[in-house]
Amino acid sequence: MTRRTDFVHSEASEPHRLRTKEILKQFPETRDLIGKNPFTMLIIVGLVGSMIGLAWLLRDQSWWLIFGVAYLYGAFANHALFVMIHECVHNLLFKSRAANRFAGFFANLPHVMPGYASFEKYHIKHHSFQGIHELDADLPNKWEAKLIDNYFIGKVFWLLMFPIFQGTRVSRMKELNLFDGMLILNIAIQIVFNTAVWYFTGWHGLGFLFLSFWFSIGLHPVGARWVQEHYMTFDSEQETYSYYGPLNTVAFNVGYHNEHHDFPSIPWNRLPQLKKAAPEYYETLYYHKSWTKLFFRFLFEKEISLFNRIVRNERGKVALTDVSKPDEEMVELEAVEA
Repeated sequence: MTRRTDFVHSEASEPHRLRTKEILKQFPETRDLIGKNPFTMLIIVGLVGSMIGLAWLLRDQSWWLIFGVAYLYGAFANHALFVMIHECVHNLLFKSRAANRFAGFFANLPHVMPGYASFEKYHIKHHSFQGIHELDADLPNKWEAKLIDNYFIGKVFWLLMFPIFQGTRVSRMKELNLFDGMLILNIAIQIVFNTAVWYFTGWHGLGFLFLSFWFSIGLHPVGARWVQEHYMTFDSEQETYSYYGPLNTVAFNVGYHNEHHDFPSIPWNRLPQLKKAAPEYYETLYYHKSWTKLFFRFLFEKEISLFNRIVRNERGKVALTDVSKPDEEMVELEAVEA
């Protein structure tokens, strides 16, 4: 793999929709894995409760201890809550969209920052328009990739400031309206929650929650997940990568990323079953066994940069002017699965 100075441009359609159809044709029993998992709500309650409880216990402790607990536990718990939010966005808990949104807002509470509403909006577009720069917020900005380049210090800075870099990508999504009633509600809920945490636990408790959030998507082994999912870290032009390592246990199988993109209507607990049901489709793909190893590879290997992403202009049957409407592409994909 050589150093890149531009993204990898592809004329091909994203690979997942075709693979979904092939798997369903060859293994029709995989349809049985599609469904809801309401017990995910119990996990959300447990994780949110543990973070609030720790904020209370750390209210009078030193900042060194707060940093340590945030890095060693809070980051993992907050990362798991991101996975739970992801499940809610795909309506994989309950039949009611409103109930899934309620669960998503609740899972967002310990993150301090209001993220559920915007994630719901932009993540579905990532599935529908993978690799399209104007619509896929998972892609880095070109200036972002140039700024970070392939240097160790730049990558450290990128991971450390990842929430900020990710926030800047919204400005290029010109055909999507960020500020709507959902975001206002999300902000209001977080203000009330953050105020309550500050009142009962002080700045130490609120600081613990904020540090846990920051570590969970930044300079931390679980931060390697953002690299694992779509950055080409092998000598290939594969577009999506899965992770089959031990941290899937505490990350609720979010590493099964190829499987999820192929079947976004399968809940987290059944994704390993999908891999077992269609091994010839997944075991022949490159995959990662360690987020920690990938974390250090990304930092130290100059061949890996933010330009190691595939971009495309192909938009399927949906014109750009229609993207503010309901997600036709995602509806079409879910219909294929169903």
